[in-house]
Amino acid sequence: MPQPDPRNGGPLEVPCLPLALLRSWLPYAERDEVIAELSAELAAREAREGRRAARAWLWRQVLGSVPPLVRRTFSRGWSGFEPASSRLRPGGPRMESFIMDLRYAARRLRARPTYALLAVLTLAIGVGGTAAAFGLVRGLLMTPLPYPAEERLGLFWSPGNWTEQEFLHLSPEWSGFSAVAAFRPQELPLRRGPDASPELVQATFTSAGLFEVLGVRPALGRGFEPNDDRPGAAPAVVLSHALFEELGGQASLVGNTVEFDGKAHTVVGVMPRGFWFPDPTVGAWVAEPLNEEDNAGNYALVGRRTPGTDGPALDLALGRIASRLGERFKYPEAWDKTRAPSMMPLREHLLGSLQAPLLATLAAMAVLLLIACANVAALMLGQVDSRATELAVRVALGADSRRMTQQLVVEALLLGLAAAAVGAAIAVQGFRVLSEALPLGPLAPHGSLDWGVFFAALVLALVAAIGVALLPARSLRKSDPQRALGSARTGGIGARGGRTEGVLVVGQVALAVLLTAGAALLVRSVANLRAIDPGVDTSHVAVVDVVMEGNVAPDARRRLLVELEEALAVLPGVRAAGATLKLPLRGPGQDWGIKVEDKPDLPATTTYVRLVTPGYFKAIGIQLLEGRLLGPEDREDTEPAVVINHTLATRYFPGQNPLGRRIGTGMGKWARIVGVVEDVAEARLTDGPVPARYMLYAQLTEYTPTGHALVLSAQPGHEPAALLEEARRRIAAISPSVAVQRTTTLEAVFAQAIGPARQVMSVLALLTALAVVLGAVGVYGVTAHFVRRRQRDLGICIALGLRPSRVVAQVVVRGGALVLLGSVLGTAAALALARLLSSFLYGVSAVDPLSLLGATLALLAVGVAAALLPAWRASRLDPAAVFREG
Repeated sequence: MPQPDPRNGGPLEVPCLPLALLRSWLPYAERDEVIAELSAELAAREAREGRRAARAWLWRQVLGSVPPLVRRTFSRGWSGFEPASSRLRPGGPRMESFIMDLRYAARRLRARPTYALLAVLTLAIGVGGTAAAFGLVRGLLMTPLPYPAEERLGLFWSPGNWTEQEFLHLSPEWSGFSAVAAFRPQELPLRRGPDASPELVQATFTSAGLFEVLGVRPALGRGFEPNDDRPGAAPAVVLSHALFEELGGQASLVGNTVEFDGKAHTVVGVMPRGFWFPDPTVGAWVAEPLNEEDNAGNYALVGRRTPGTDGPALDLALGRIASRLGERFKYPEAWDKTRAPSMMPLREHLLGSLQAPLLATLAAMAVLLLIACANVAALMLGQVDSRATELAVRVALGADSRRMTQQLVVEALLLGLAAAAVGAAIAVQGFRVLSEALPLGPLAPHGSLDWGVFFAALVLALVAAIGVALLPARSLRKSDPQRALGSARTGGIGARGGRTEGVLVVGQVALAVLLTAGAALLVRSVANLRAIDPGVDTSHVAVVDVVMEGNVAPDARRRLLVELEEALAVLPGVRAAGATLKLPLRGPGQDWGIKVEDKPDLPATTTYVRLVTPGYFKAIGIQLLEGRLLGPEDREDTEPAVVINHTLATRYFPGQNPLGRRIGTGMGKWARIVGVVEDVAEARLTDGPVPARYMLYAQLTEYTPTGHALVLSAQPGHEPAALLEEARRRIAAISPSVAVQRTTTLEAVFAQAIGPARQVMSVLALLTALAVVLGAVGVYGVTAHFVRRRQRDLGICIALGLRPSRVVAQVVVRGGALVLLGSVLGTAAALALARLLSSFLYGVSAVDPLSLLGATLALLAVGVAAALLPAWRASRLDPAAVFREG
């Protein structure tokens, strides 16, 4: 805009950007004169030195003026000093008025510490928790996998059940796939030096084409060559970047050997930083010599589809693979791989188990953020509405509505800045808590805090607060000051604020009921899971998982197990010790076909097989039902003995006494049944009774694996966890070549077997507690504001003889009505959304009426309790004091 030139009365043009910027910072009384002088000097320099030199001089003048102008603006804004020349225009310079309003807002918040603290903490919890939860979701579910064109990667059906024989039969031609590889995970002992004790490394045995399937080349060296997985090939290993650095990180390591599982493996390559498969804990990939006669099913197959192989084309390709299997292999009905061939996307296989708990947590955090927004809006609305008289007076005295609006907005922004500082700390701590509490497993380190979401959530909350702050300012601008003053105590803005606050509280309570109902469902589900009897003593058993090196001979492994059992059994505080190949509650595995003597027509089926030592039954607490347990008398040179569980006895010997009958060992021999024991949760906690048989390592000499679980039963008065460290030391003293895989307790194994419902329940219970607290704060704030707004009416009623108990009842009924309405809406929402938790539930319906009723009653009780305090204060009003205030 042209400005009048004070020297000649003509229009003063602002000729360029530097002067326009400078003009916005200058005081009103000085800006025209300064701009005019600079413009004149600029014109003179342009004529004398040229346009470029003149503009350079002007920029130097402007930039040199910035520091003193900033100091002056801050000083005058902070001190509140504003000369008359600047007051000619209402509000003064914008930055100075903003600083003054910031100080004014800080003084008001300092004078109301409870309100300020509640608003800041509420915002901080909402935005910090949302950022923490979304950081995990983005890092684990939304970040691309470290494989190019990951959408074309998938896992073949029946993962973990493919044999080397099947893979080699199919390998000459994979129609529809550019490459397919077989892999299986296994922990291997690694020796860093000749005299070093072995340490366990998570490894993956694989066919040679794995890295070709994944489409990733090693950063150093090479991947596996086609002949690396043939029998007789030299052992080859590819290292992860993390293990490579642990081993020294020297490029010369490629081509040298590292001792895995007691054998020297040539390091042929090192994978790039950030690569992982099938999980980030894997430190080595070992080429597996594949044997076309091996029919042990323990592999998974991963394949890369060729472009265009999807939909019907993929079904056709998988059908051809199933047909080729049917031409070569004859499957029993229960194991038939030719039926229903399918392919699972690799992302779903690797991350599918994380999706439900992460999304449930994120949804709960989003609900908490909405509650926080509603709560802060209600708190601010109550505070602004309580200032109705003050604002009306200021309007009547001619206060600038724009400046009043700015003051309200600045207060909301100040709350937001404080919430940002506190919320950042909550986000960091909350991220750590969620990472540990949720069932993320080895993928937990791949989550990261999302500060973008943190600030987006903060902006959302601030927009809600600023919107609330603008409502009364807009009402004041449009209202008549005299009318506003007359209605400030009994109606007007207060009435509108009361309705708005009520809506906000109803929304808070509805969201809190939604969270509470979900938590109640999970609590009942976890209680049902804990009530399952696993058939073993979970409270007094310590567990030590060990791995022996592969170069230890099978007979030496069996002798070593006997030595370990005897040494651990005499430790102080140990009642009994034993060993097993597969611990209960740790998932399926080791299921072998079964034959029963004199029943040649028995359909081909499988049962779980558990290799044990004689002390295992007493150590883990399995109860004998009939016959006897396996003992020292069952030696290698005696007839093989087997103990079966109750389900195997009833399924294969219905109405008969199984003792003395013979069943196949699975290794071409017969074993005589000597005892029947109670059923145990052999695989998963919720699987129900399944057939299982127990045989001794000493008698099944054809199969002695390297991994074992040692179990120690604690004597009364001793904690099982206290036995673990001494057991570790004793194992190291007996055989330094035995690597301890992990130490734990059977109680911890049982807790893990409950599944993700336990961890999600813990997180959701915490968020529910926060939601209930925030809901109670909202009810209390709205009820207290209602009492303040109506205290003149209540004082008149009390003066006319209304009993205090009736006052309490009126106030509580109003607060309770809001809570009840919110509870009804929240229950309806819970009925609609509870099915999202169905994957976590056991023994309880997603629309369980007991959980919904409990959540409603709990919130109603909390809401009534929150309304009682302001109701009690209302009953104690002194009418005379109220009238004097009026």
